[in-house]
This record gives sequence, structure tokens and C-alpha cells, in this order.
Amino acid sequence: MTSLWTGHAIADATGGALSAPFAVSGVAFDSREVQPGDLFVAMRGETADGHDFVERAQTSGAAGMLVERPVAGPHVLVGDSFEALVALGAAARERTSAKIIGITGSAGKTGTKEALFHALDRMSFGAAHRSLKSYNNHVGVPLSLARMPADTRYGIFEMGMNHEGELRALTALVRPHVAIVTTIAPAHIEYFGTEAKIAEAKAEIFEGLEPGGTAIIPFDSPHCALLTEAAAAHAGRIVTFGFGEGADVRALEAVPAEHGGTQVNARLHGASLSFTLSMPGRHWVANALAVLAGVQAVEGDIAVAGLALARLPGMPGRGERRRIRTADGGEALLIDEAYNANPASMAATLAQLGEEAGGRHIAVLGAMKELGEQSASLHAGLAGAVRQGRVDHAVLVGQEMAPLAEALSGDMKLDLVTDAHEAIAQVGAMLKDGDVVLVKGSNSVGLSRLVTALSVETV
Repeated sequence: MTSLWTGHAIADATGGALSAPFAVSGVAFDSREVQPGDLFVAMRGETADGHDFVERAQTSGAAGMLVERPVAGPHVLVGDSFEALVALGAAARERTSAKIIGITGSAGKTGTKEALFHALDRMSFGAAHRSLKSYNNHVGVPLSLARMPADTRYGIFEMGMNHEGELRALTALVRPHVAIVTTIAPAHIEYFGTEAKIAEAKAEIFEGLEPGGTAIIPFDSPHCALLTEAAAAHAGRIVTFGFGEGADVRALEAVPAEHGGTQVNARLHGASLSFTLSMPGRHWVANALAVLAGVQAVEGDIAVAGLALARLPGMPGRGERRRIRTADGGEALLIDEAYNANPASMAATLAQLGEEAGGRHIAVLGAMKELGEQSASLHAGLAGAVRQGRVDHAVLVGQEMAPLAEALSGDMKLDLVTDAHEAIAQVGAMLKDGDVVLVKGSNSVGLSRLVTALSVETV
């Protein structure tokens, strides 16, 4: 099996000094995630120093170290481990002939990235690579690049930001052939003030496009014109996707499929495609359209992409659905959206909840973070989406949810609780046979703990 990196290649890429020859099959900067054969990058952080965990990484099977001070065992010695990781990521990008796709947006980044990976991995017989989890920041992106094998055919990288200029730096490193913006919503609006400013910051992804590259833009967004104008300065081609007439990749029809998911008829450049999307919801149809646009942009097989979308697995925290036991001995459907939330993604998942058959609709909604001065109005503004979700009982978690509780007062059963711990104690006892429960909130609220607690007895 060909190694991912040799010690000599790491030293050449980073300008470091090699202590002894070694070869690695992976890269990690968290000692808890080290697998046998990995390169462990020991970085200094605000609260911990990776050098203190070198021994733990070696015990876990690390084959080599990237360090700022000499350690026992094979290593490459550098002046700054973070800068060395960035250099290693840049070297991985330089050595590959893969088609590279970069993805950003206020919501749907990870789902679109995973769907694109499944489509491109299927058509390349395992030669696709993507960033794992939501490794989309200044550390996660170079790490994901550094993990990319040299013979990769397709690379898919998620890029996030919460301040101006952050995407500019990431896209310069990724240098995508295709840049996708999934949607624009008031996520991180605390740092920007307006959605238009968020759109301008997301548009930075186009600045890193390779010559002649493709920009893929949400047609139905009120910021479509802004994104198109920004892309025109860097892209060889601009493709829009959405539901509205005029979108280049358009859903002509999207209806619930007989056994779950959505049946979609889509029109693309010079083609049409009918496929079943395994994930339900209008927001997932939009993600699928972006996927098809991306596949077509890298000259992939859209029919194979359709097959992959039909078999797309659920993702924990991002729409995974599971049957769980209830206190009365019955079964309930749990929809796990606990990883993150902003006003747009809240509205989208609540709309899908409204389409679900079953007994009571229970919504456990955690506070949305980083909304700044608009927090109260944006939380209260979810009242219409909650009603559209046909919610019988809402459990609102966090004091930021108080304005929504006030807006919904008298409309349904309603509880406002302080934290995830209170939610766990309350929700588990209330569930009955036939219930459908949606769990969604910003990751820092910790509703994933509620999902874990409810899933102890998965059917």
C-alpha cells in the first residue's frame, strides 16, 4: 500500500528537519483521534500544547511526528507546527491532478459535501476524497488537504467562516475548480450586521477559483445577483440552481416518495434526470440540485449521481432519522438535526416536520447563536415556521428562545427550559407511541446529548 507521506516529503514540504526516515498513512492533530500509521501534528493551542500528548499519540500508533521541539521517535522538526500543516496541505494540493470542489454557505455545507462525495466516489470507484466531519476552518481545511492521497480523482472540501477575509485565505489554499455557495442566511450575523455582508464574505470563495473554473450559485436567494457579480470577476462559467424559472439546474417537480425521501424531476444543461432522493425536505432537494450542478461541472456522470442520492445515508446531527422506544412501550420517530441551527435551517427543517405523518409533532429547539442585536427578533420570527411544522408541543432550550416562547404563547403546549440537561429530563418522559420529535439547535447548546439519551433504545 502506497504511503500518504514519507518523512522526506514532509520535510521538503514544510522546510523542516527530518530525524529519521518514516512513512505515514494519515494525518491527525488531536491525539485522541490518532490511528496506527498516522502523522501526529503537535500544535500549540490556547488551552493545550500538542507536544504534551506526543507520548499518547505514539502509544496509539503514530508513525511520525511534526513538532516544534525534538521528541523521541521519528519526527520532522519545524519552527511552527500550524504553519507546517498549512504548507503540507498546500503541497498535497500542488501534487494532485484531482478535480477540486469547494463548498461554502450558511447552511447545507456538510450535507452537500457528503452527497457530492458519495456521488463522485461511486463514479470514480473509490478515488474521491473529502474533508471529514465539519473540518472547515483555518486548521480543518489544511488538515483535510494534507490527508488527500496523491492519486485522488475528486476532492471535495467544505469551507466555513464567521469573519470577513477567512474564506479568502481558505480558498487560496484549496484552489477549487468548482466553487459552490449553498445558501445565504443570517448565520454569524452578529459579526456582519446584514445578510448582504454575509453574502459578500461567502463570495470570497470565488477568488480562489482555478482559471476557467465554475461558480455554482443559489438562484432563489435574494443575493443571487450579488453572488453572480462577485463570481463574474473570477469564474469562467456561472451556474445557478434552484426551483425558480430561469435556474440553470432546476427542480421541475419534487414530491414525497412512497417509502420516504423525495422523488425529483430535474432539468440540467442539455439533460434531464428523474431520481429519488433518500432525504426528505425541500432544503435537501436544493442540496441535491447543487450536487448535480457540481457533478456536471467536473464532467461526471449525473445518472450515477442520481443513484448515489437515492442511497445517501443519514448523518448524525444533520437529519438522521431513527425509530426509538417511548416510555409507554411504543415507537417514535426521532429526527436528529442537533448539530447546528440558523433561522433558515430552522425554518427548512420545521417545514419538513409539518409534512411528517404520525401522531404528535414535538419540536425541541435550541437557541441559535451568534445573531447579535437581531437575536430576539430572529428567534421570535420562527413562530410562523413552528406553526407550519404543525407542532403540538414545543420544548425551547436556552434563554435566547424566550422571545419565541412569547410569540407562540397560547398556540400549543410550550416549555422553556434552561439547558440540554433539563430538556433530557423532560422530553424522554413525555414521548408516546407514534410521536415525531425534531431536535435542532446550535451545537453549543448540546442537544446532541438529548439525541444520545433518547437513542438508548433505538428500534
